[in-house]
Amino acid sequence: MPENENTNTNETVQGTVKTEQNKNVQNQQFNNNNYQAQQTRVNTNYTNYNNSSYIPNEYKPLSPWAYVGYNLLFSLPIIGFIMMIVFAFDSSNINRRNYARSFFCAMLIGLIIGIIAMVIMFAVLGLSFSALSSSTTSNIVF
Repeated sequence: MPENENTNTNETVQGTVKTEQNKNVQNQQFNNNNYQAQQTRVNTNYTNYNNSSYIPNEYKPLSPWAYVGYNLLFSLPIIGFIMMIVFAFDSSNINRRNYARSFFCAMLIGLIIGIIAMVIMFAVLGLSFSALSSSTTSNIVF
């Protein structure tokens, strides 16, 4: 009887070890397959970036010349402002939308800085708007 129990115990231990080894081998195979799949995804995205056939239209990057064109368009006085507002709320291309929003924010910051500079300049020079308007109308000599 004792030999039979030892044999069963040895078989159970060996079976457990084999099961653990099989699990380790399966995990290694899974990790290798997962790593290879990640590498092919990374390589596919890298190689097809310029082709941009796998990038949806709303995420396609703008070319440098597109940024130059949008700078020129947004710099036009009335039409540029209207187009900037349209592109800021458009969702067909996220990169163009974000660029229009950033251009609008930069324009507002420039406007605020310009107004502050004018107020400081008038305060330092001691001029006021009423003095400017009254001096130009009363001192006209014909």
